[in-house]
Amino acid sequence: MAMVVQHQQHKDLSSNNNNSITKHQLDNGKYVRYTTEQVEALERVYAECPKPSSLRRQQLIRECPILSNIEPKQIKVWFQNRRCREKQKKESCQLQTVNKKLSAMNKLLMEENDRLQKQVSQLVSENGYMRQQLLTGPGATDASCDSVITTPQHSLRDSNNPAGLLSIAEETLAEFLSKATGTAVDWVQMPGMKPGPDSVGIFAISQSCSGVAARACGLISLEPTKIVEILKDRPTWFRDCRNLEVFTMFPAGNGGTIELVYTQTFAPTTLAPARDFWTLRYTTSLENGSLVVCERSLSGSGAGPNPAAATQFVRGEMLPSGYLIRPCDGGGSIIHIVDHLNLQAWSVPEVLRPLYESSKVVAQKMTIAALRYLRQIAQESSGEVVYGLGRQPAVLRTLSQRLSRGFNDAVNGFSDDGWSLMNCDGVEDVIIAVNSTKNLNNSMNPSNSLSYLGGVLCAKASMLFQNVPPAVLVRFLREHRSEWADFNVDAYSAASVKANPYTYPGMRPTRFTGSQIIMPLGQTIEHEEMLEVVRLEGHAVGQEDPFMSRDIHLLQLCNGIDENAVGACSELVFAPIDEMFPDNAPLVPSGFRIIPLDPKSGDVKNAMVTTHRTLDLTSSLDVTPTTNHGSTDMSCQTTRSVLTIAFQFPFENNLADSVATMARQYVRSVINSVQRVAMAISPSGLSPCVGPKPSPGSPEALTLAQWICQSYMYHVGADLLSSASIVGDSLLKDLWQHQDAILCCSLKSSPVFIFANQAGLDMLETTLVSLQDITLDKMFDDSGRKALVPEFAKIMQQGYTHLPGGICMSTMGRHISYEHAIAWKVLAADESTVHCLAFSFINWSFV
Repeated sequence: MAMVVQHQQHKDLSSNNNNSITKHQLDNGKYVRYTTEQVEALERVYAECPKPSSLRRQQLIRECPILSNIEPKQIKVWFQNRRCREKQKKESCQLQTVNKKLSAMNKLLMEENDRLQKQVSQLVSENGYMRQQLLTGPGATDASCDSVITTPQHSLRDSNNPAGLLSIAEETLAEFLSKATGTAVDWVQMPGMKPGPDSVGIFAISQSCSGVAARACGLISLEPTKIVEILKDRPTWFRDCRNLEVFTMFPAGNGGTIELVYTQTFAPTTLAPARDFWTLRYTTSLENGSLVVCERSLSGSGAGPNPAAATQFVRGEMLPSGYLIRPCDGGGSIIHIVDHLNLQAWSVPEVLRPLYESSKVVAQKMTIAALRYLRQIAQESSGEVVYGLGRQPAVLRTLSQRLSRGFNDAVNGFSDDGWSLMNCDGVEDVIIAVNSTKNLNNSMNPSNSLSYLGGVLCAKASMLFQNVPPAVLVRFLREHRSEWADFNVDAYSAASVKANPYTYPGMRPTRFTGSQIIMPLGQTIEHEEMLEVVRLEGHAVGQEDPFMSRDIHLLQLCNGIDENAVGACSELVFAPIDEMFPDNAPLVPSGFRIIPLDPKSGDVKNAMVTTHRTLDLTSSLDVTPTTNHGSTDMSCQTTRSVLTIAFQFPFENNLADSVATMARQYVRSVINSVQRVAMAISPSGLSPCVGPKPSPGSPEALTLAQWICQSYMYHVGADLLSSASIVGDSLLKDLWQHQDAILCCSLKSSPVFIFANQAGLDMLETTLVSLQDITLDKMFDDSGRKALVPEFAKIMQQGYTHLPGGICMSTMGRHISYEHAIAWKVLAADESTVHCLAFSFINWSFV
């Protein structure tokens, strides 16, 4: 069946509603003319059903007398042409959209090219200037270098009055624009992020500047005012933002506003403190119609609304940062983002400092996240995103945010949220925190209330891995839950969200089938994050209610499982839910977070890790001359990552101690399972656990404590600890809480610390996790190291030596004075094998 459509007549019909006829030509040359009424009748049917069946077309002719003179075959052709026109219209709109996006991206690339040309010209000029200074002699060079290096100090402004704040705001605006579109920062393209029509935007990171900085620019199909509204509400898109509060706001020129903002951010692991910021935020418009939101820190570490509330945080510094939003021709906006921070890396253990000294991490967690969120909102607004199970996009975003925030709350455990440590003496490898003020009482849905619960308990721990791809590990944990999870523990947690109170805390016997079904709810546009419901299938044990479902349902958030994607971390966070799954269901999230630790460029020590380190205490302390492990193979590139585990358990007041014991044991079993999985998927085939130190609560730690004390008695002839603690856990506890700093290091060419008690950690200003990165020579200056060398011979000959008082240094660079010290050999049980050296620094203090 062929038909020739008179294109011009159809075009006239679509452009002029007054045209009363249209014409088709069939194979036999017969033309069919449609009146306006006939076209309207057909259009009504088309709106309901674009492709009607033969019976429906015949019914249409019978029901509409105005179509009685038209054959069913001709009606079929009309619908075919109508669908064709609709398809052409959609394709034309899509091509126009792509053309607009390409034009905008071309404009961005041209602007980036102009900026790079300016930067090249500036570098060429500086290079020529330096050449000239080198040729004119050292005297002139020194004077000119002073003129080059000396920069005008930031003029102090009074931040207590509007005039002073306006002056600071204008300076912030100028500095931000010079970073966003100028050459104030030496930007380089971020690895793995190539610009293109399908990319989120153009991303760059700082190459050399104060602090860490990232920049992005892209096209967003939203109006500038909407973008400003979204970006200023930072907690909605920045998952690490705990709280943002505007304390002061007053108008400025050009219809702008100045705000004083206090922001708190979560720490990503249990090994580092959280950050907070006290900033000035300036919102204004430029002469070309662009909107600007720029921000910078105000001076003073104690400045802010409530200095007492900030004691749990380390005050970070935000250098001039912000957003430049320009309206784009044809709709949408072109946005420039700059994030420039000083995260005070000195305040975290050395092993974690790459997280706080990396511009790439800032780009992943803030800059890229902001553009992705904007693009997600834009596509949801246009109806391009479709989610499952009838959930609205806004509802699913809220559920994702609640899961992420609940997990961050558990990891950080802020006291102002009601968290406190439970029976913590610092020895345990698993931290137990309890929150008696937090319950699952749901005021929005009283039928789903569990107000009688005593609170929530959290068991958490952090550990280091090497040579384990985070994406692969999280993907395995997601797909093979039975390899690490206990179904009975899942059932215990799931009982807390049941509407019927009799189901908690006692559970009926249930057998897990080992089968899990993952039902996707939605995912972000680049598939870097997925929200899903997991059903764990279980069956009743015995004859009681054999047909009653024992399935467990989990709401699960998973991100960073694509090995080729650029992401800040890989996470698997889940919370038990009722099978009815209301939107306002209470959530108690638990899960895993794995963060890669990128080594600093040029830092060979951080980039290369000896491959023989394991969690086995005896192997880490072995000094017998076997294979030469000390040599570093430069071809063996290793990567590190930090794994954080946090599991939450609701409890009743009278069961708190029992739940705490269960939680500690369960998390330890999960850690052991994860270690086995990590070893299996590690490309090197070796143990992926970096830490050579024993866990404080482990049998290895108790064995080492016994060796330390026995060797001290054997060599020195005195008791290191009180006579009451000679065996068992009390020995380890007394050693851990001893007032003197006790440190153990390996017997190698460059001794590395493998154990320290609490006083030793306090003296070094570090943690057990980062001991592996601290060598003995780092504690002393050149003269101290020279004085220490001859003492080693005495230790090996007589088993111990007394060191005179002196000065050493912590990992933070602070000087430490000690009255005197004792060093001795630590022998194994056979009293012939030397496993390590021990030091006791007596009456130490910071200078």
